[in-house]
Amino acid sequence: MASNQPAPEAPSPFRTDAFGGEERVWEEWNPTEESIRPVRGRHRVAKQRGLARSSTVLGVGVIAAVGAGGMATAQSKPPVSISLPDVSSLPGVGAFMSGDAGTADETVTAAAPLTTAGITAAEAEQGTTDAGEALRARILQQAEQQQAGADAEARAAQEKAAAEEAAARAAKEQSKAEAEAAAEKKAAEEAAKKKAEAERLAKLAASYALPTSSYTITSTYGQAGSMWSSGHHTGLDFAAPTGTPVKAVHGGTVKSAGWSGSYGYRTVLELEDGTEIWYCHQSSMDVTAGQTVGTGDTIGRVGATGNVTGPHLHLEVHTADGSGIDPMSWLRGKGLSI
Repeated sequence: MASNQPAPEAPSPFRTDAFGGEERVWEEWNPTEESIRPVRGRHRVAKQRGLARSSTVLGVGVIAAVGAGGMATAQSKPPVSISLPDVSSLPGVGAFMSGDAGTADETVTAAAPLTTAGITAAEAEQGTTDAGEALRARILQQAEQQQAGADAEARAAQEKAAAEEAAARAAKEQSKAEAEAAAEKKAAEEAAKKKAEAERLAKLAASYALPTSSYTITSTYGQAGSMWSSGHHTGLDFAAPTGTPVKAVHGGTVKSAGWSGSYGYRTVLELEDGTEIWYCHQSSMDVTAGQTVGTGDTIGRVGATGNVTGPHLHLEVHTADGSGIDPMSWLRGKGLSI
């Protein structure tokens, strides 16, 4: 009976390193039909042929090649320093790393599980024991703070807008009040001015009088016509019946009284400011030159002497320099109504 031959020994996968220890060495080993010990006896397996055998050999070879290549690559690269986090601060880990088993740290580990990592002392006092819940609470708190800040900014903006609107409204009301006050002041000033003018005219009216009564204005100052030698009327005509009294319009001195050609009987009354009042076409005169008269005194009578077409009083007003002016405007300026 034949005996099985011993299979060749495979090379040792370990080698001695520089420090006297052993390290595993991977080398490529391709098994062949000669290097594999055949199996004999009742447990012998039939040799595989074709694709199955080739696939087995190829797979073993690939694994060996990859292992050898990986080891070669790892041995050819320089060592890389790896930084590990400090896990000694985690509850229970410090004691595990230090190896102090059975100490007081075990109580800490039991009281502070890993789920409490990252929980602040304040959160722990509030009863928070879950890190996820603590993170969720922090996120919610931060969101609430941000929302509160946004609400505060919105309120501040609204308050600012309201303040600006109130200021604008107050400025508008103040401007309106100032405008109304200015208008009232102007109206009061105008009213006071009119009142003063009325008082002045009333005072003047008390010292001035119309030259005659029961009259009709027939010709005005400046009126054009061929009946006047100058081509226009130089005075104001008061048509009235003959004999109607002629009065002094203001106190003054009789400068002259007598016949004056086309003017007929004329009386010239000189006032204190040098203004001269001419009374023409009188039927008779009651004063003489140099006589002083007062307002309303009778100085003559309405007539039709001189160049006339009917009885009337021709009144002229001359300034101190001799220029003729409109008698109607002058009389109205003294507060008299014509």
